[in-house]
Amino acid sequence: MEAISVFDIFKIGVGPSSSHTMGPWRAAQQFLSTCDRKGILSAVAQVRVDLFGSLAKTGKGHGTDIAILLGLSGEDPVTCVTTSIHQRIEAITTACSLALGGTRSIRFDPATGIVFHRDTVLPFHPNGLSFTAVLYDGAKHCETYYSVGGGFVVQEAQDSDRHEITKLPFPIEHASQLVGYCHDQGEPVPRIVWKNEMVWRSDLEIRAGIERLWQEMLHCVYRGCHTDGELPGGLSVVRRAAHMNRKLLGDASYNSLETWLEAIRCSGRDFQVISRWVSCFALAVNEENASFGRVVTAPTNGAAGVIPAVMLYYYLFCDGDQRGIEDFILTAGEIGSLFKKGATISAAMGGCQAEIGVSSAMAAAGLTQCLGGTIDQVLMASEIAMEHHLGLTCDPIGGLVQIPCIERNTMGAIKAITAANIAMDSDPSSARVSLDGVIKSMWETALDMNAKYKETAEGGLALYIPVNVSEC
Repeated sequence: MEAISVFDIFKIGVGPSSSHTMGPWRAAQQFLSTCDRKGILSAVAQVRVDLFGSLAKTGKGHGTDIAILLGLSGEDPVTCVTTSIHQRIEAITTACSLALGGTRSIRFDPATGIVFHRDTVLPFHPNGLSFTAVLYDGAKHCETYYSVGGGFVVQEAQDSDRHEITKLPFPIEHASQLVGYCHDQGEPVPRIVWKNEMVWRSDLEIRAGIERLWQEMLHCVYRGCHTDGELPGGLSVVRRAAHMNRKLLGDASYNSLETWLEAIRCSGRDFQVISRWVSCFALAVNEENASFGRVVTAPTNGAAGVIPAVMLYYYLFCDGDQRGIEDFILTAGEIGSLFKKGATISAAMGGCQAEIGVSSAMAAAGLTQCLGGTIDQVLMASEIAMEHHLGLTCDPIGGLVQIPCIERNTMGAIKAITAANIAMDSDPSSARVSLDGVIKSMWETALDMNAKYKETAEGGLALYIPVNVSEC
């Protein structure tokens, strides 16, 4: 199985969905790159995009069409100006043309150039999409991609010989292997993961990469806690994080992210205050995500609020430090990798247990590590968190990553903290369920789950709330 870096699990991008927004965005970029490599990019006269399965059913609500237009226009989710996304899309729609790769204008009408095949699912994965380039001489070039969750993209019939498999000093496919390495080496989880990461990056690059992820998370929470109004899409959902922030801080004054964090530290440490802050942090991130803001996949966009909320709980209320933040991200990233290898992090494959469930399991492990837990307690916390998310369905109203997605991040964060507390006061040798066992159970549950509960907006809550989803 191909090696997965922590920086594959945690990626900076744009909301509202890693599989329905970031994945198709990356697929569009890959398609252009292939056309360029084949020497045909300058000869492309037209482009057609076909969306299948879950991408077609909830593509409008998830902004799949928006992501594709931006990707074809040469924009990147890490660097694009998020505040001008809707203006860019309006300009393309009005002119019926886009700058292919950001350089050469071609005619493109989004109403006809992006086709939603809601009743057709491609064999490999529910999130399938195809790009067809028509050249000036009439020749066609077509490629099919699958957005498999967390922003990961797989190309159909891709030549595996083109990719050299990375050999890690501590290859990990199962939690039991991770335990073995930790015991044999006398090292905690983050040190084993760090040694693996050094295959790709230097110490300085790893540390800088983690710091960038942490800063992106902090700024996302800060923006969400200071932005009022309604979320886009037609549900008229009112943002709540900013109101909670004001209510919790009262008349406290601050003028920067750093002074805001200090004001939160001084706001009180009783259970009610802390639990409300954790919910506020999670709401803030996913309100930003729902507004096409910049977030960090953790491991997905729809579940992006859980880990920042729990990290801030550790940092602000458990006297956390920078070393702890590094350990948290490295530990959580490895747990996310285990779920991706052994099950799925795609809601279109496994329901919301694959998103909120996995993020909660990752956060529980990271927090337990930072609180001084043993390797066995770290994995126990992760197992507990997932155990109580098994079977969680994905039933977004109107196909939007808003209801119930945003509030579910608060639930996932609180469950992660609870799981960590239970594990820290438990003897893992007495546990009857292993992390490997719960990952296997999650995957079997995903396979048995009815398709209407897998990010199709065809079951659960999505059936009972009328909504007229707008394209933006």
